[in-house]
Amino acid sequence: MLNDSQIWKSLGSGKRLTLIAGPCVIENEKLCLKIAESLKKTSAKLGINYIFKASYDKANRSSGSSFRGPGMDEGLKVLAKIRSEFDLPVLTDVHTEEQTRAAAEVADVLQIPAFLCRQTDLIEAAIRTGKIVNIKKGQFLAPNDMAQVVKKAEQSGGKKIVLTERGTTFGYNNLVADMRSIPILSRFGYPVIFDATHSVQLPGGAGDRSSGQREFAPVLARCAIVAGADGLFIETHPEPEKALSDGPNMIPLAEMPKLLAGFLKLFAAR
Repeated sequence: MLNDSQIWKSLGSGKRLTLIAGPCVIENEKLCLKIAESLKKTSAKLGINYIFKASYDKANRSSGSSFRGPGMDEGLKVLAKIRSEFDLPVLTDVHTEEQTRAAAEVADVLQIPAFLCRQTDLIEAAIRTGKIVNIKKGQFLAPNDMAQVVKKAEQSGGKKIVLTERGTTFGYNNLVADMRSIPILSRFGYPVIFDATHSVQLPGGAGDRSSGQREFAPVLARCAIVAGADGLFIETHPEPEKALSDGPNMIPLAEMPKLLAGFLKLFAAR
């Protein structure tokens, strides 16, 4: 298993494409193991840095009746099994200061959700764990606004910071991905990841849940790589139509090998 320093070095080296990928939410252990095994095999074959991601709790679902996940205790058990069984680093979201401490016992990377990217106490708590912290840019922020978010993290002692672009609110139930964001975020001196699947999400577009346009996720991913992104964040599922969260914007697992091979060619040609 890579240690934190090795994972951080690989993220910021610029020599290998990084992939953060997995299901939106932990539906069950079997599903997560299947996805982790498949993506590890593909990433190893292509020479891609791979970090498994999944959420134990989706705390910002459109409807209060939507599936949120197994909860922190059961979810962290699943992530721990993936980490040990497949020798993979894992990433998960944290929503409260208390969660950062428990998640840090298992996860290699703690993620600050886009809606919470300005929550000072949460950022400080995540940084204090000493883990790599991936901060998603809020849909409500311009890229330059992330300068203050980065400053909060740095003032708390943060050195292992990752920034993720995931689209910007563009009218009702729509997002737009502005590729200028990639070089702007890069100016802050940290690795930049592009979230291809959340950038094609249509928030609240299905009334009591979000919709999405997964067909455009590969297009935006290619654009982001050319624009200078260090890696990609992609949610995937064997059967997106049956997924319990964000199915409309997730990429079918069977399509990932071909797509990743194409992304890698663009990355190598920069």
